[in-house]
Amino acid sequence: MKLLHFSIIKFTICLIIGIVLSKILSISVLYSWFITISLTALSVILYFIFKKKSNHIYLFGTIIYLTFVAFGLFISNSNEDLNKTNHFSNYISKDTTTSTTTFRIRELLKPNAYSQRYYIDLLQINNNNVIGKALLNVKKDSLQSILPIDAIYTTAIPLVDVKKPLNPDQFSYKNYLEKQQVHFQLYADHTNILQLQNKTHTLFGYAAKLRNHINSKLDKYQYTNDQLSIINALILGQRQNITKAVYDNYTNAGAIHILAVSGLHVGIILLILNLVFKPLERLKNGKFYKTIILVILLWTYALIAGGSASIIRATTMFSIVAIGINLKRPTNIYNTLAVSVFILLLIKPNFLFDVGFQLSYAAVIAIVSFQPILEKLWTPKYKIVTLLWQTLTVTVSAQFGIIPISLYYFHQFPSLFWLSNLIVIPFLSIILGLGLLVITLALFGLPKTFLSDTFGMVINWMNSFFEWISSQEDFLIIDIPFTIAQVIISYIFIFCLYALYHNKNYRWLQFTLISVLVLQLSYTIVQFNSKSNQFIVFYKSRNTLLGKKHNNQLATFSTLKTAETNSIIRSYAVKNALQTSASKPVTNIYKLDNKHVLVIDSLSVFNVKGITIDYVVLTQSPKLNLERLIDSLKPKVIIADGNNYRSYVNRWEATCLKQKLPFYHTGKTGAYIINY
Repeated sequence: MKLLHFSIIKFTICLIIGIVLSKILSISVLYSWFITISLTALSVILYFIFKKKSNHIYLFGTIIYLTFVAFGLFISNSNEDLNKTNHFSNYISKDTTTSTTTFRIRELLKPNAYSQRYYIDLLQINNNNVIGKALLNVKKDSLQSILPIDAIYTTAIPLVDVKKPLNPDQFSYKNYLEKQQVHFQLYADHTNILQLQNKTHTLFGYAAKLRNHINSKLDKYQYTNDQLSIINALILGQRQNITKAVYDNYTNAGAIHILAVSGLHVGIILLILNLVFKPLERLKNGKFYKTIILVILLWTYALIAGGSASIIRATTMFSIVAIGINLKRPTNIYNTLAVSVFILLLIKPNFLFDVGFQLSYAAVIAIVSFQPILEKLWTPKYKIVTLLWQTLTVTVSAQFGIIPISLYYFHQFPSLFWLSNLIVIPFLSIILGLGLLVITLALFGLPKTFLSDTFGMVINWMNSFFEWISSQEDFLIIDIPFTIAQVIISYIFIFCLYALYHNKNYRWLQFTLISVLVLQLSYTIVQFNSKSNQFIVFYKSRNTLLGKKHNNQLATFSTLKTAETNSIIRSYAVKNALQTSASKPVTNIYKLDNKHVLVIDSLSVFNVKGITIDYVVLTQSPKLNLERLIDSLKPKVIIADGNNYRSYVNRWEATCLKQKLPFYHTGKTGAYIINY
């Protein structure tokens, strides 16, 4: 009996379950360590007891699986920076005005409308050596350059918590940052951070210097900003400088994966490197040396390209593939994927919650599973048609894996994805190869040539093509409500469909049909849950934004002309499967069954004779005597939205505190929801 002959796929699944449980259950590092050690010891004991008794294999297997679940729980808990005693959060003074923070610039992020953003590594808090990451927001200044990677700065600006979204069902940047081990942030400008002398450098710093050197060499080729931003994304893995318009074009065309250096890019680079170093195979032990060189170059490229989750994932997987191919070790693609997932999650358990990580593995698994099935449907006679057919089957196969995740996170489906990939993917290896060649020539100082101009023209053509695809709005399906339960059910249906093809029996037909019925039932449940009635005072800075939800309809009232298209309203409507109508101007009185809401704006005029007011919404900074209003109307709650002066809000809050009346400011506590 081979008691230890268990698949790495099963171990990986158990590890994933443990990591997920660590986010659900509140278990300390010490307790999870104790559970892991206990189960490991039990596994060893059972092995020696039952190694010659095959009838106990299921008991032994169950304990082994539980051990890996516990191991996932432990590594996830121990990987959390907040659980470490030297994390900077343990040294932040309650009197934050006296704190001195020293930090190193770790990574340049995409800027927002007001700030240039960076990930930073905390080094010291008030002369205490600390660890941990934070987000740095530096006010944009056209006279100041980007802060260099590895530069060390000190500041007296206090660290603050990352705020959660103030409106329901909005994208939570706080949750996203928590997955990156970032829980605090700094708001600064160039005048209140002081650069210190730094003699030490990290690999990230050297990689950033090399990228900057490459870009300085490319300057002589006179590429436009859009061309240069795509070159940086396509080859160097840096997407910070891509304009929103260009980024949206690629997204709406279903081709955003082209701009994210991942498995597709690393796989092509491995093929190119494998071809370049093929002559080494003629030497004694040549394949061994070739494999070492390939793996080193792949990881060097991963570092230069920024070391994101998708790059690390792809490089890990293709390193295993390179070793298997060149050393003639038999490999199974599913095992290869499982090994790469297992290794990555051992190092960074939070990779599991990275959207790119999920999409990448889902796409690869779907391609491996469904592409051979689709390819057999037709056998073209000509090579060029065969290439296009293979590209199309790969593209369609990938959708089996990524559609559920994509719908859940992005709520849209680009139906022309097949055309985007059919035209570009066959030439992507040529585009990447040409780009690498142009960069190499630039590094050697060669002047502008026909080759560099051709590469620029290719980038322009690609941008124009995706802009045209994106402009076909009738083929872009947006605002699709999709829940996590529907994601799970969809994957069950896809798995049943795959099993039905291979087994072709009544049992799997039953499972497939049941999964379809359950998916339909989930939509019915979503529609039923959306029929509750609510009145929402949304937070919107410098604007009034109200929503009245009745059954599955959402009416909006706002100072904005097209409030129904605002991201706040769209997010809320999509997540709750609601239909929206054209927004209307704000009125003074809203009747909610037996409740009434009074809205007082800058005119401070209202007529409520014979009406009992339950809620008062203050907007546009009305000049009124709040004490007199409370005495006359006797409301149950006072609400101030985001369209008020701060001084007014503070005064109203003090008045309500004095009157012992509940007061809510949407800029502080978030949107106020009235159920009726």
